Amino acid sequence: MSLWLKENQNFERSAMITCALSGVVANRSQCPAIPYTPAEYAAEAKRAYDAGASVVHLHARTAEGFPSYEVADYQAIYDAVTAACPIIINFSTGAINITTYQKTAHIKAVKPAMGALNMGSMNYAKYHEKRKDFVFEFVFPNPFSEIVEIVRAMKEVGVKPEMECFDLGHVGNSYPLMDMGLLEPPYQYSLIMGVLGGIPPTTPNLMRMVEMLPPDSDWELIGIGQDQWRLVAAAIGIGGNVRVGLEDNFYLSKGEMAGSNGDLVAKAARMIRDQGREVATVAECRERLKLQHT
Repeated sequence: MSLWLKENQNFERSAMITCALSGVVANRSQCPAIPYTPAEYAAEAKRAYDAGASVVHLHARTAEGFPSYEVADYQAIYDAVTAACPIIINFSTGAINITTYQKTAHIKAVKPAMGALNMGSMNYAKYHEKRKDFVFEFVFPNPFSEIVEIVRAMKEVGVKPEMECFDLGHVGNSYPLMDMGLLEPPYQYSLIMGVLGGIPPTTPNLMRMVEMLPPDSDWELIGIGQDQWRLVAAAIGIGGNVRVGLEDNFYLSKGEMAGSNGDLVAKAARMIRDQGREVATVAECRERLKLQHT
């Protein structure tokens, strides 16, 4: 075991579960449980909360299921979810081909407890081995100038940045922000594995990312697609938190599609308890992350 893990991880500490309810790319032809309307978001958030999630990560959609970056849509989803259950809310800011203003307007207007902060630019792709071709590929731009502008907007309204790191360099990108006084402990990191263009989804790579985190950090593992469950198991085993949900993975096991986000959270909760840890409550998460808003 590394010295960092010995000094910084409490393996008896409860594990926080975040649930990413929908994402923006997948649709109901791929998974019928993906929510579109505020009422559907609320129902899925309640299922996730009842199964053990303390946080929901939200991308807004229109009632027809198309991605939305409108404050009104985020507000409607926020209001519906908070009326359904006392779960912590985390808004996405990640997108391509929209302005920085659009990435922060809902953060400043609605003031969720947390906001995603993408920590670096990257190639972002999905490859199909049988076709020997890319299903999609694009550049996901997150220059330092925009990262700084987004984190300043969060800081002004008391929203906790959730630093989304797709590679080792993205973890390193957080250090200047700390030196500038834009980030305050406890720091919250999401270590994302399984995206082509980011860090390959292996347990040694997860360990290396964790070892790069500064003291007074809380972190969660986000595993994409079929790599998710083995990475979730590894993260739980070294004292981390986890994110599951229909944004990241549809399946409970090979060929068994989840009927709701709650099904995925319930499996994660079982895995946490099977390793001798407890599932963190909303109150514990609020205290550990020093959150100011709902």
